[in-house]
Amino acid sequence: MYVCGPTVYSDSHIGHGKSYVSFDVIVRYLRFLGNKVLYIQNITDVGHLLDDGEDRMLKQSKIEKVHPMQIAEKNTQSYFEDMDKLGIVRPDISPRASGHIIEQIEMVKQLLAKGFAYEVNGSVYYDVRKFEKYGKLSGRVLNEAIEGTRVESRLEKRNPADFALWKKAEIGHIMHWPSPWGEGFPGWHIECSAMSMKYLGETFDIHGGGMDNQFPHHECEIAQSEAATGKPFVKYWIHNNLVTVNGKKMSKSLGNFVTLKDAFKKYDPLVVRFFILQSHYRSTLDFSDKALQGARTGYEKLLATIRNLREELQKAEFEKRTEGIGFDLSLYKKSFMEAMDDDFNAPLAIGVLFELSREVNQALNSEQKLSFDFLKQIDVCFSELGGTILGIVTGKQVTTTADAETEAKLLDIFIDVRHRAKIERAWWTADMIRKKLAEIGFLLEDHKDGTSWRKTN
Repeated sequence: MYVCGPTVYSDSHIGHGKSYVSFDVIVRYLRFLGNKVLYIQNITDVGHLLDDGEDRMLKQSKIEKVHPMQIAEKNTQSYFEDMDKLGIVRPDISPRASGHIIEQIEMVKQLLAKGFAYEVNGSVYYDVRKFEKYGKLSGRVLNEAIEGTRVESRLEKRNPADFALWKKAEIGHIMHWPSPWGEGFPGWHIECSAMSMKYLGETFDIHGGGMDNQFPHHECEIAQSEAATGKPFVKYWIHNNLVTVNGKKMSKSLGNFVTLKDAFKKYDPLVVRFFILQSHYRSTLDFSDKALQGARTGYEKLLATIRNLREELQKAEFEKRTEGIGFDLSLYKKSFMEAMDDDFNAPLAIGVLFELSREVNQALNSEQKLSFDFLKQIDVCFSELGGTILGIVTGKQVTTTADAETEAKLLDIFIDVRHRAKIERAWWTADMIRKKLAEIGFLLEDHKDGTSWRKTN
């Protein structure tokens, strides 16, 4: 499975979160079913051309006045930090475009030799009219494709829809490599074809990415890959839909651009993950504070059930409880699996977890007791379905009620000590308490009527 990764020119945003949480659940579920999945997700650090033909990484380097690779390194590390917080299992291989220049050059040479590409002034372009099936993924005919193409170097192209495989590096262009056509750099589309086929073969099972990548990026991947090999490129294409903010398209120009780091300042990353999974990967996700608050409320209810369950499990183990009531747990497992089998329907699967949660609460609140073995089965069920597959139930954030109460009492003590320090004008002590608590994931928030706290991780 190959999924188009981020162009690492800035911090990851909520759209990245939706995409990579969605594919993370797909990988998790395929592995849960017993499949051996080799998961590749690239890092684009060169070649992603903007509408004016300028490399996105190079443009950002001019803004920040540092080398493009410095930006790439910083933002790649930042990207993985954000993905880790979202509970995303890291890809098996994360190849960088700049680390696979040789493979990209070799593929361009193949396309030239087979007559699917042509060289002009040190640049190489793919001739889309030579590939009869161009548009078969997106459904666009060639005239429609021409209307949606970038404007770079149109005078050099034979056809407006032709796309760059290799670009000549102009004077002052920092990122460039030697090639048979002179100093230059690869186009955007060629990297994914070269890297995916290097690690997965000429034909592989699944290729994923955002809906906005379907055209032109994935369409161009198909054209160049199948022209080079003469074989089908991908068996199944999976595209996740986009993110809106308060009903409007997310963009920096509209001022509604939300980075994951900003979202994590207000919400636990696993609340963000839970929120993302409440909409199907093929549906638009509308990001708003109201929606996130609703997701947090629902998520905390689910976790409360699991905490109560584990507390009862501890009691049953202490009592050596071997007898008790039960219910048909297999029905919930069956419904959950049916939901996931239906195009990885995570929202429906989460609904099954809440149905199970309601029955568990009823059983825990009844006068009759559940046996230790059955309580253990329920716990394993939540751990497998909610944890292994969906990634929203982890041992770290599902503590027992006793642990949570102790935690709350300790925080209250720190707040009282800090309050006393402020009265005595011991500002350094007050600030140090707040700083140290923040470092371990507890944010103190001062209000006119006192101080409250919340977890940040």
